[in-house]
Amino acid sequence: MPHVLLIEDDVSVRDGMELVLRRHGYGVDTAATGEQALALLAGTHGARIELAVLDLMLPGMDGFEVCRRIRARSATLPVIMLTARGDDSDIVTGLEAGADDYVVKPVTAPVLKARIRAALRRAEPSARQEPDADLAGLVIDRAGLTVTRNGTLVPLPPTELRLLLELSASPGRVLSRDQLLESVWDHSFLGDSRLVDAAVGRLRAKIEDVPSKPRYIQTVRGFGYRFGPL
Repeated sequence: MPHVLLIEDDVSVRDGMELVLRRHGYGVDTAATGEQALALLAGTHGARIELAVLDLMLPGMDGFEVCRRIRARSATLPVIMLTARGDDSDIVTGLEAGADDYVVKPVTAPVLKARIRAALRRAEPSARQEPDADLAGLVIDRAGLTVTRNGTLVPLPPTELRLLLELSASPGRVLSRDQLLESVWDHSFLGDSRLVDAAVGRLRAKIEDVPSKPRYIQTVRGFGYRFGPL
């Protein structure tokens, strides 16, 4: 049974979402503050948590800082953030802090379930069997699902790893943002380039020597992204 950590300070929203998740077979831990959430993750039951649903507008420590601390603790725990307004600045800041996906409140049960299922699928090992890549210091081990840069292991969250695997599977091929949304995020709707752009930015910061002048993940303006060492 997948286990979700729900971090939401509004009691009615938290109770409603918890009820929906439990009815659909999820185990749920809840926290009303970021501090409570981080304590749960650090405690004896933290290992059973497979995904976090995180509200951005929390009392005390806000959701952005909570997300950054979750990412510092775990590169692999999927994080879906909740935002009340859907403002571009909030969404971009949350994604840059390390969130894998976002939903705008009020969120319907089908949307929440779909996003959670997709995030959990991204955290599963890939069955694709393309050959490994060894590209001028960047080594992508597809069987072991590991990435090393100049001999040093690079821990990647599931979304960033999936994105790198997808791009590097076809070196030199340009993939549009909508193609990447469908193949990596498994979204039934397309058009939200913020998810892709933020994940590319985080990935470049980890694998590129100079992220502002990328060698591996190149932007093709007006089209999307292309993988291949320059």
